[in-house]
Amino acid sequence: MKIINLWSSPRNISTALMYSFAQRPDTTVVDEPLYAYYLANTNSEAAHPGVPEIMASQSADGDEVVNKVLLGSHYPTPVVVHKQMTHHLLDLDRRFLHQCDNVMLIRDPRKILASYTKVIQQPTPYDIGIPQQNDLFNYLKEHNLLKAIVDARILLQNPRDILQKLCERLEIPFTEKMLEWPAGALPQDGVWAKYWYSNVHASTGFKP
Repeated sequence: MKIINLWSSPRNISTALMYSFAQRPDTTVVDEPLYAYYLANTNSEAAHPGVPEIMASQSADGDEVVNKVLLGSHYPTPVVVHKQMTHHLLDLDRRFLHQCDNVMLIRDPRKILASYTKVIQQPTPYDIGIPQQNDLFNYLKEHNLLKAIVDARILLQNPRDILQKLCERLEIPFTEKMLEWPAGALPQDGVWAKYWYSNVHASTGFKP
């Protein structure tokens, strides 16, 4: 089984990329499996919407999530893609990363803030995972675990070309199905989707 982590800060078209991978018949997608772990252990004062629902929807035990979700063998497809937030890692043991293909999604932090502050007011750099992304980048590079870095702006400008290159790096075949999806929610959406995913739900593909 090929396990792929898409590491991103919030508001970084990571949900659109998850929807893209969800169109592949050989792939299962998992939406932010470490969110409850993060909420249970962070010292951030950011007021995340829907916390009780999130905590009830997934395990807050980081080790359990790693063993049963991130490295789980129960998936019906040969490829599993986990949409991940860099700030959700916190102090979790990173050894599981060595069993995964890791991709980093980047975006101009000013654009991230412009979008993020529509839901959460006055975030710190740590709330949007920028320092954590730099730290994770250094770890992945040191251990030769980083398969690709995807710039959100360039992906939106030329999704076919970038997705073809990304699939090549991941050693999976590209399919045109990744370029569009039906409007509406995915069954795999986290319970937080109603607070964050309205733009993606209205979309049918990658749009600037």
